[in-house]
Amino acid sequence: MQNPDDAAIRDILTETRLIALVGASANPARPSHGVMRFLQSKGYRVIPVNPGLAGQDLLGEAVYASVAEVPQEVDMVDIFRASDAVPGVVTAALARWPGLRTVWMQLGVVSKEGAEIARARGVTVVQDRCPAIEYPRLIG
Repeated sequence: MQNPDDAAIRDILTETRLIALVGASANPARPSHGVMRFLQSKGYRVIPVNPGLAGQDLLGEAVYASVAEVPQEVDMVDIFRASDAVPGVVTAALARWPGLRTVWMQLGVVSKEGAEIARARGVTVVQDRCPAIEYPRLIG
């Protein structure tokens, strides 16, 4: 597994504005809920993706069933799913957002195949890291 260096991750965090969070949860005890709230507090717009919550609002944003349904062009897809689901998420994200810049896999999520699919399209890949941890560490 090869992640970008700290400078590149800092660039991702400063240049990204719109994030699709795949695996968003309405349960405040779940990590994806806390990460979404944190990212919103830092000025990011975070679009939640979860088929079980589709059509509802989560932290002020409409929830979509899949990345294919998200109407906005996003900069980054943040994946809170099992590692074996990542290739499918990445493939769908790249089909929906040809200009996607970053695929970010959360703590514990690693997918060699998903990373290869993204990198083959020139997309930066971060695995087994959390932007809510990296942001304070690298930006403050």
